[in-house]
Amino acid sequence: MILQDKVALVTGGTLGIGRATAFAFAQRSEGKLNEVIAFGAAGATVVFSGRRDAEGEKTAKLIRETGAECLYSSRQGDS
Repeated sequence: MILQDKVALVTGGTLGIGRATAFAFAQRSEGKLNEVIAFGAAGATVVFSGRRDAEGEKTAKLIRETGAECLYSSRQGDS
């Protein structure tokens, strides 16, 4: 499924499976459609949240370095 011009919302995106999911949604296909379909997405703008601000900002920076648009929103676990 190609998700260009779509927004993917990922909760818990600062580490582990959530981070991998955020990256997968941000991946863009450049002639590698079969590889992208294996991830399930291509080219989405990624909005993700998490409780670890430092890791969230690091993840957002890494995603932006791939050329994808990304927004990180801090989520407090006790609120």
